Amino acid sequence: MKVVFLCVTALSLCCAAETKLGKPLTLTQTTPIAEVNAKANELAGKTVLVKGKVSEVCEMMGCWMQLADESGKSIKIKVKDGEIVFPKESVGKMALAEGKLAKIEMTKEQAIASARHEAEEKGRTFDPSSVKGPVTIYQIAGTGAVILE
Repeated sequence: MKVVFLCVTALSLCCAAETKLGKPLTLTQTTPIAEVNAKANELAGKTVLVKGKVSEVCEMMGCWMQLADESGKSIKIKVKDGEIVFPKESVGKMALAEGKLAKIEMTKEQAIASARHEAEEKGRTFDPSSVKGPVTIYQIAGTGAVILE
């Protein structure tokens, strides 16, 4: 009985806990965030798995999180409101996220509305003149994630 207890205790100490969110991950190989950003146009519409440190989480609904790699390159993982709720306490932890890379083209007016909304979420002031024209962004339409404890 002691051997089983020791094995279970050792296993729990050596293996980090995980918080699984959404659907189970299907890919086994990660694509570096820097590579996703560099090859965004050719990866658009494809399913990718990325790993990085959670640098931000949506404060209002937990509907997105930002992952950053060691070099500071980052990507947003966005889900439909309520589909997955990224925990605010995930900031600073490592995470895996999977989903289709989405190419989003916005008119200047749409870009202003999006930037205004993001500023409101973060409690920051917003100057519409800071948006200079149409904008194309890439983000992952998340289907599943694992927060590593």
